[in-house]
Amino acid sequence: MYVLFEEAGKFMAGRVMSEAEASAQVELDSGKRVKVKAAQMLLKFDKPAPAALLAEAGELAQTIELDLAWEFAPEEEFGFADLAADYFSANTTPVQQAAALLRLFEAPHYFRRAGKGRFRKAPAEIVQQALAAIEKKKQIQAQIEAWSQELIHGQCPAPVREQLYKILFRPDKNAPEYKAVVEASKSSQKAPLDLLQQAGAIDSPWDFHWQRFLFEWFPKGTGFPQLQAPAITDALPLAEVQAFSIDDSHTTEIDDALSLQGLGSGTVTVGIHIAAPGLAVQPGSAIDQVGRARLSTVYMPGYKITMLPDAVVQNYTLSEGQACPAVSLYVTFSEADLEIQKTETRLERVPIVVNLRHDQLDDRITREWLEGEDNTDHADVPVSRATLGFFWRLAQTLKARREVVRGKPETFNRPDYSFKLERDSNDTPPTGEETVVIGTRKRGAPLDLMVAEAMILANSTWGQWMSQLGVPGIYRSQASLAPGVKVRMGTKALPHAGIGVPSYAWSTSPLRRYTDLVNQWQIIACARHGATAALAAPFKPKDAELFSVISAFDAAYSGYNGVQSGMERFWTLKHLQQQGITELDAALVKEAGGGAWLVRADTLPLVFTVMGAQGLPRGAKVRVKLGHIDLMALDVGGTVTAHLDAAPDADAQAEDSEDDDNLSAGPLTIAVDVNEAPDGDN
Repeated sequence: MYVLFEEAGKFMAGRVMSEAEASAQVELDSGKRVKVKAAQMLLKFDKPAPAALLAEAGELAQTIELDLAWEFAPEEEFGFADLAADYFSANTTPVQQAAALLRLFEAPHYFRRAGKGRFRKAPAEIVQQALAAIEKKKQIQAQIEAWSQELIHGQCPAPVREQLYKILFRPDKNAPEYKAVVEASKSSQKAPLDLLQQAGAIDSPWDFHWQRFLFEWFPKGTGFPQLQAPAITDALPLAEVQAFSIDDSHTTEIDDALSLQGLGSGTVTVGIHIAAPGLAVQPGSAIDQVGRARLSTVYMPGYKITMLPDAVVQNYTLSEGQACPAVSLYVTFSEADLEIQKTETRLERVPIVVNLRHDQLDDRITREWLEGEDNTDHADVPVSRATLGFFWRLAQTLKARREVVRGKPETFNRPDYSFKLERDSNDTPPTGEETVVIGTRKRGAPLDLMVAEAMILANSTWGQWMSQLGVPGIYRSQASLAPGVKVRMGTKALPHAGIGVPSYAWSTSPLRRYTDLVNQWQIIACARHGATAALAAPFKPKDAELFSVISAFDAAYSGYNGVQSGMERFWTLKHLQQQGITELDAALVKEAGGGAWLVRADTLPLVFTVMGAQGLPRGAKVRVKLGHIDLMALDVGGTVTAHLDAAPDADAQAEDSEDDDNLSAGPLTIAVDVNEAPDGDN
């Protein structure tokens, strides 16, 4: 004798080996023996064999018309054998009974389960709703299949085009547009990006990356509302200094400048002057709301999206030839040993004599020139060699002192790269077809170091000052240089181990970073009110608004940096194509699995994957033959063709080790998963 039973929602059948009152031992076709409770047994039969019964019943079940069975079924509760008798004949076979059971079980929209092998008719209105839903699902599936075929044949349906970036990066995986792309990709065996590009959904690789950026960060566009920059009404004294700024030529948000007094007297005073939008722009104002929405200027090769409208920025930027409102930090040093004697913060107007530009002066204002080894007369440099030489000496001293606290030197073996697109204006987004020129500037170049150390000094000093006065600010801190210990943002003045300072509050870029504007409001309160500043500052201790700003800024700043890295990677790959570069020298960074290594190019800002480096040590120099360049996926691979050195560079290894968590942008990742199992709701 055989028995049909249910286990975990699945119907099984086997031979009854022994039977008790409450259970039976049943042998399945596989030879496995299972204990089946009486409550699980639905049908006992002598023939056909279990496997044949299930197969025949499955086929017969599909012939049962559900609407007709529903009509036949009684209004009261009934068993599957009762329905089989009504539908087939009074003398039903085990196969017919099993078929009725299977059909009833798989049609909950017609029949509801009421117990062991028993069912009840669903109300007519429920049946109609269910049938309508089933029909809608069929129509949706038909639409998915139609869109999929269009994509396969090189045409992009309008709904897919309209949802393109949502499909790729923030998909609703139940949406028919998403499912159509997945189905087409599977059927055609093409990667989703390749498929969509061939179907005309993507105009060009550059346009794809640009639109992806706008979708993620500027869904309402990059334009500004009409804003009127408020004037600074404070009666500010005129500073008795001659200040100068140092920026790149493309910089319009000039928010810091330097000055020097007392050179040669034994006591010198360094002025660090920061543009002061915080004297005019108030928290909660229209301009503040724009700044808080954007949180930072977004930089990319050949273009930038500013935090504030340019018309507003120009009211507060430190332009040469003007006396500009500024928040100034004066630090007095002993000229002999450069020990700090005192600091003072003032709100004032600062005469800006000149805006120096890195790119125009880096090749002339060198270490040799500043230290007197090169006596070339750069008469056109508008700041004296003595002044610049002092700032160079000061910068090196401040850096060395930080390194003592830091516990090890800052190693900058790799250069900073610059990207210049050959076009008439940077006022509009690039097209992606411009010729790109990639230049280098060694980290720690004199002008660069002068500015960097001055800003670190200001951010650290002001951070300590706010803390001493009980005024909360936005700080960046790092508990140690141990691997995995990251920089964090918070409202407490904690040490920053990576920089080597007791506290660090971004305050020197209020025209392009919202955190700096917030801190400037707090610093202005300190300058105006001193010991009672905590009562007058816009943000009070434990202010929820500060934490909200930190959270939003952290996410946006990280995202913007990712955008910049991705755009730089695009232009680097474009440069390889434009210059016909097929080989690069590189250094091994770390193993990537599967026999692959990540390498860093020697002369370009590019980290990519290579094969053929097995057995070589980390840091080893290799020559790589490049493979296919994919501007859509931002990907390129390569094969090692030669090992160039016997021993890896120890300094480079150490620097790479520190940067393992911050490697340059890699290949693009999309959210379309063609390997994902279907959810059954197609």
